[in-house]
Amino acid sequence: MTTISIIGSGNMATAIGTRAAKHGHTIEVMSRDTAKAQALADKIGNGATAGTFGATPLGDIVIVAVPYTNAVSVVANYGDALAGKVIIDISNTFNADATGLVTPDGISGAQEIAKAAPASAHVVKAFNTVFGHVLAQGRPLDVFFAGDDARANASVSAFIESLGLRPLDVGGLEMARWLEGVGPLTMGLARHGVGNFDFSLGVSILS
Repeated sequence: MTTISIIGSGNMATAIGTRAAKHGHTIEVMSRDTAKAQALADKIGNGATAGTFGATPLGDIVIVAVPYTNAVSVVANYGDALAGKVIIDISNTFNADATGLVTPDGISGAQEIAKAAPASAHVVKAFNTVFGHVLAQGRPLDVFFAGDDARANASVSAFIESLGLRPLDVGGLEMARWLEGVGPLTMGLARHGVGNFDFSLGVSILS
C-alpha cells in the first residue's frame, strides 16, 4: 500500500483515514490546528502521523478534506508543495439550506481548486456523494469520481478499490459539477424519509 496525506481533521477525514489505515495505507494528517491533527492521527492509529500544515505532504495522493469555503485557499496556501501530487477534492458546494450550488453555472468547486493548484498537480473529484458516517461503517459502496488526467484517475480508482469500494468513473473534471449536484439530491432524499441519512447512492447493472 502507500502513504495517503489528508488535509483536514473533520468527519470525512476521520472516515476516510480510518478506513484507509485499516486497509493497509499509511496516513498522514495535516491541519491548521496541530492538536486536532495529532488527535486524529492517534485515533486512526496503525502508524498514522500528524504532518505540518503547509509543508510538502508525504503522500502522492493528497485528500483535501475541508469545507469548500476553505478548500481553494488551502490549496493555494500549499502552493508548490502540492506539485506533482494527485489531489482528491471531496468537498460539496451546496448552499446553506442544501437546495442549490454556490458555484456559478458551468463551474465546479473541483475546477476552482484545480485552478489554485500547481500545473503539475491533478485534481480528481471523489467521495463527495457518500456520507462520512456511512463510509465509516465499512460496507461495500459505490464511489463516483471525475478527473482529466488518466494516470491520476487510475491512481484514485485503485485507491478507492483498495478500500473495499467500487470506483465509478463519470468522466472529465467538467463532470464534477454534476457530482457536486448530488449533494442537494442526497440531502433532499434524507430529509424526506429515505434512510434517515443512513444510505448511499450506487449503480445496479441490469444484465
